[in-house]
This record gives sequence, structure tokens and C-alpha cells, in this order.
Amino acid sequence: MKFDDIDKKLIVLLQNDSKKTNKELSNSLNLSVTAVYERIKKLENIGVIDRYVALVKKEKVDKSFVAFCHIKLSQHTQDYVVKFEKEVANLQEVLECYHISGDYDYLLKVLVKDMEAFREFMVKKLTTISHIGSTHSMFMINEVKHTTAISL
Repeated sequence: MKFDDIDKKLIVLLQNDSKKTNKELSNSLNLSVTAVYERIKKLENIGVIDRYVALVKKEKVDKSFVAFCHIKLSQHTQDYVVKFEKEVANLQEVLECYHISGDYDYLLKVLVKDMEAFREFMVKKLTTISHIGSTHSMFMINEVKHTTAISL
């Protein structure tokens, strides 16, 4: 999709702070409030803006242990893939799940309180999903970069 310079600036502003009022946005873009409103509605209607969320600091909610889990399925049948994806989507500890290429089939980003909580997650939840052949976990030492903004 092609955007004009104003749409690009508007998207950047909204990604940085979606709680800005249309008046604040209009001042930043030198547009009328109505024009800003119409552009935002257009971006929402065509699906560029998917939703608005609050980004929560994981340390403030006692969930600062981040693990990345590689998952290898025992077989790659459509039934196994669909079943795994459905079950992993229901695990609240899993923030992100990607079907990937390479030695493993999936990469999960898991957020829990601590190592003990991660062990409990692995033993009582993740490894109870059928058709998992193997797992490989890595733990975050330091978050160097984390952003939700997509550059245009």
C-alpha cells in the first residue's frame, strides 16, 4: 500500500502515542481536526491500523522472565500443525508464536514471573501438548531493543 507523507507522519505519531487527541495530531500535521479524523478512519477501515493497545511494563506486573522456546513437532501433518497452533494460542504465557523455517518448526516468546514459573509452564502446559517432538529454550539476559513501531 502506498501512503502520502502526511499518512506516514500520522502513522508514526499514532505508533508513538495513540492517545494523542485529534487536535494534538492536527497541530503536529498542520491539518484540520476533521482531516485528521478522516485519515485515521481511512487507515482503520483499510486495516492499516489494526487496534489500539496499552503497552504494559512487564517488570511492573511481575512478569519479567522472558524465554524463547524452539519447538519441533514429531510429524508435520496438517492435523498436527493445526492442533498445536490451536493449543499454543490458548496459553496465556505465550506472547508470540511463529511458524518458522530451519531446524525447528515454531518459535515462542514466553513471559512468566521467574525460572520456577517457567519450569511449571513447561512441565504442566507446553509439554502436555501432543505431537511435540522436542523443545529448546533460551532465556533473555538483557533487552537491547524492543519496539512495536513499524517504520515506513
